[in-house]
Amino acid sequence: MSVKTKWSLDPTHSEVHFKVKHLVISTVTGTFKTFDGSFATENEDFTNAEINFSLDVNSIDTNQEQRDNHLKSGDFFDAEKYPKITFKSTAFTKDGDDYVLQGDLSIKDVTKPVKLNVEYGGTATDFYGNEKAGFEITGKISRKEFGLTWDAVTEAGAIVVGDEIKMNINVQFAKQAEQ
Repeated sequence: MSVKTKWSLDPTHSEVHFKVKHLVISTVTGTFKTFDGSFATENEDFTNAEINFSLDVNSIDTNQEQRDNHLKSGDFFDAEKYPKITFKSTAFTKDGDDYVLQGDLSIKDVTKPVKLNVEYGGTATDFYGNEKAGFEITGKISRKEFGLTWDAVTEAGAIVVGDEIKMNINVQFAKQAEQ
Protein backbone atom coordinates (compact mmCIF):
# COMPACT_ATOMS: atom_id res chain seq x y z
CA MET A 1 0.00 0.00 0.00
CA SER A 2 1.47 3.33 -1.03
CA VAL A 3 1.57 6.38 1.20
CA LYS A 4 -0.56 9.37 0.30
CA THR A 5 0.97 12.81 0.55
CA LYS A 6 -1.45 15.31 2.05
CA TRP A 7 -1.61 18.98 1.08
CA SER A 8 -3.64 21.71 2.82
CA LEU A 9 -4.93 24.93 1.35
CA ASP A 10 -3.03 28.08 2.29
CA PRO A 11 -5.88 30.64 2.47
CA THR A 12 -3.54 33.64 2.74
CA HIS A 13 -2.15 32.85 -0.72
CA SER A 14 -5.40 31.76 -2.38
CA GLU A 15 -8.49 33.45 -3.83
CA VAL A 16 -11.85 32.47 -5.29
CA HIS A 17 -13.42 34.74 -7.93
CA PHE A 18 -16.52 34.47 -10.07
CA LYS A 19 -18.03 36.56 -12.86
CA VAL A 20 -21.59 36.84 -14.12
CA LYS A 21 -23.17 39.05 -16.75
CA HIS A 22 -25.39 41.88 -15.51
CA LEU A 23 -28.00 43.30 -17.88
CA VAL A 24 -26.11 41.42 -20.64
CA ILE A 25 -23.86 44.48 -21.13
CA SER A 26 -21.44 44.30 -18.21
CA THR A 27 -19.87 41.83 -15.82
CA VAL A 28 -20.10 41.68 -12.04
CA THR A 29 -17.12 40.12 -10.30
CA GLY A 30 -17.40 38.58 -6.87
CA THR A 31 -15.28 36.64 -4.43
CA PHE A 32 -15.71 34.23 -1.58
CA LYS A 33 -13.54 35.35 1.33
CA THR A 34 -13.69 32.13 3.40
CA PHE A 35 -12.93 28.70 1.97
CA ASP A 36 -11.08 25.52 2.78
CA GLY A 37 -9.50 22.73 0.80
CA SER A 38 -7.12 19.82 0.79
CA PHE A 39 -5.86 17.09 -1.44
CA ALA A 40 -4.09 13.78 -1.08
CA THR A 41 -2.02 12.08 -3.76
CA GLU A 42 0.13 9.02 -4.16
CA ASN A 43 1.90 10.46 -7.21
CA GLU A 44 4.66 13.03 -7.59
CA ASP A 45 2.83 14.57 -10.56
CA PHE A 46 -0.47 14.92 -8.57
CA THR A 47 -2.44 12.70 -10.96
CA ASN A 48 -5.41 10.98 -9.36
CA ALA A 49 -5.28 13.39 -6.42
CA GLU A 50 -8.32 13.28 -4.14
CA ILE A 51 -9.43 16.91 -3.83
CA ASN A 52 -11.96 18.42 -1.44
CA PHE A 53 -12.94 22.08 -1.41
CA SER A 54 -15.63 24.12 0.33
CA LEU A 55 -16.77 27.74 0.23
CA ASP A 56 -18.57 29.64 2.99
CA VAL A 57 -21.61 31.18 1.26
CA ASN A 58 -21.84 33.92 3.91
CA SER A 59 -18.39 35.16 2.85
CA ILE A 60 -19.61 36.20 -0.62
CA ASP A 61 -18.45 39.70 -1.58
CA THR A 62 -19.46 41.54 -4.76
CA ASN A 63 -18.47 44.95 -3.37
CA GLN A 64 -22.13 45.86 -2.86
CA GLU A 65 -23.77 44.88 0.45
CA GLN A 66 -27.37 44.91 -0.82
CA ARG A 67 -26.47 42.56 -3.69
CA ASP A 68 -24.47 40.31 -1.34
CA ASN A 69 -27.46 40.03 0.99
CA HIS A 70 -29.70 39.18 -1.96
CA LEU A 71 -27.26 36.46 -3.06
CA LYS A 72 -27.30 34.98 0.47
CA SER A 73 -31.12 34.99 0.54
CA GLY A 74 -33.53 32.26 -0.51
CA ASP A 75 -33.67 33.82 -4.01
CA PHE A 76 -30.15 32.50 -4.63
CA PHE A 77 -27.86 30.54 -2.28
CA ASP A 78 -30.16 30.35 0.78
CA ALA A 79 -27.10 30.60 3.04
CA GLU A 80 -29.08 30.00 6.21
CA LYS A 81 -30.18 26.56 5.00
CA TYR A 82 -27.15 25.77 2.78
CA PRO A 83 -24.11 27.56 4.29
CA LYS A 84 -21.49 25.72 2.20
CA ILE A 85 -20.73 25.08 -1.45
CA THR A 86 -18.67 21.90 -1.74
CA PHE A 87 -16.58 20.14 -4.37
CA LYS A 88 -15.21 16.58 -4.31
CA SER A 89 -13.00 15.36 -7.14
CA THR A 90 -13.70 12.25 -9.18
CA ALA A 91 -10.67 12.55 -11.50
CA PHE A 92 -7.49 14.65 -11.77
CA THR A 93 -5.66 13.91 -15.00
CA LYS A 94 -2.67 15.36 -16.85
CA ASP A 95 -3.30 17.45 -19.95
CA GLY A 96 0.13 18.44 -21.28
CA ASP A 97 1.79 20.47 -18.52
CA ASP A 98 -1.58 21.13 -16.90
CA TYR A 99 -4.57 19.13 -15.65
CA VAL A 100 -8.27 18.48 -16.08
CA LEU A 101 -10.21 18.31 -12.82
CA GLN A 102 -13.54 16.52 -12.71
CA GLY A 103 -15.77 16.25 -9.70
CA ASP A 104 -19.08 16.77 -8.01
CA LEU A 105 -20.07 20.35 -7.22
CA SER A 106 -22.84 20.84 -4.64
CA ILE A 107 -24.72 24.13 -4.44
CA LYS A 108 -27.79 24.21 -2.23
CA ASP A 109 -29.35 20.74 -2.53
CA VAL A 110 -28.12 20.11 -6.09
CA THR A 111 -25.00 18.07 -6.90
CA LYS A 112 -23.78 17.88 -10.48
CA PRO A 113 -20.56 16.78 -12.19
CA VAL A 114 -18.32 19.58 -13.45
CA LYS A 115 -15.13 19.67 -15.51
CA LEU A 116 -12.54 22.36 -14.78
CA ASN A 117 -9.22 23.35 -16.34
CA VAL A 118 -6.23 23.50 -14.03
CA GLU A 119 -3.05 25.38 -14.85
CA TYR A 120 -0.17 24.09 -12.75
CA GLY A 121 1.98 26.93 -11.44
CA GLY A 122 4.70 24.68 -10.04
CA THR A 123 6.13 23.97 -6.62
CA ALA A 124 8.46 26.03 -4.48
CA THR A 125 9.80 26.12 -0.95
CA ASP A 126 8.91 29.18 1.14
CA PHE A 127 11.13 31.05 3.64
CA TYR A 128 10.11 28.62 6.39
CA GLY A 129 11.02 25.46 4.49
CA ASN A 130 7.43 24.55 3.58
CA GLU A 131 6.87 23.01 0.16
CA LYS A 132 4.05 24.77 -1.71
CA ALA A 133 2.20 23.95 -4.95
CA GLY A 134 0.19 26.48 -6.95
CA PHE A 135 -2.76 25.99 -9.28
CA GLU A 136 -5.15 28.21 -11.23
CA ILE A 137 -8.56 26.60 -11.79
CA THR A 138 -10.99 27.95 -14.38
CA GLY A 139 -14.36 26.82 -15.62
CA LYS A 140 -17.97 27.70 -16.26
CA ILE A 141 -21.24 26.48 -14.83
CA SER A 142 -24.90 27.22 -15.39
CA ARG A 143 -26.29 28.75 -12.20
CA LYS A 144 -29.80 27.57 -13.08
CA GLU A 145 -28.66 23.93 -13.19
CA PHE A 146 -27.75 24.31 -9.51
CA GLY A 147 -31.10 25.73 -8.43
CA LEU A 148 -30.04 29.39 -8.59
CA THR A 149 -33.04 30.21 -10.73
CA TRP A 150 -34.01 33.74 -9.62
CA ASP A 151 -34.63 35.85 -12.69
CA ALA A 152 -35.78 39.33 -13.46
CA VAL A 153 -36.19 41.24 -16.68
CA THR A 154 -36.02 45.01 -16.97
CA GLU A 155 -38.84 47.03 -18.47
CA ALA A 156 -36.82 47.19 -21.70
CA GLY A 157 -36.52 43.37 -21.77
CA ALA A 158 -32.90 42.97 -20.62
CA ILE A 159 -32.07 39.95 -18.47
CA VAL A 160 -30.77 41.16 -15.10
CA VAL A 161 -28.51 38.20 -14.23
CA GLY A 162 -26.88 35.89 -16.76
CA ASP A 163 -26.99 32.12 -16.41
CA GLU A 164 -23.30 31.40 -17.05
CA ILE A 165 -20.96 31.75 -14.08
CA LYS A 166 -17.24 31.94 -14.86
CA MET A 167 -14.96 30.74 -12.08
CA ASN A 168 -11.34 31.66 -11.53
CA ILE A 169 -9.71 30.11 -8.47
CA ASN A 170 -6.06 30.59 -7.57
CA VAL A 171 -4.89 28.26 -4.84
CA GLN A 172 -1.67 27.49 -3.07
CA PHE A 173 -1.36 24.27 -1.09
CA ALA A 174 1.22 23.42 1.59
CA LYS A 175 2.63 19.91 1.81
CA GLN A 176 1.91 18.37 5.19
CA ALA A 177 4.47 16.47 7.23
CA GLU A 178 4.08 12.72 6.92
CA GLN A 179 2.56 11.05 9.96
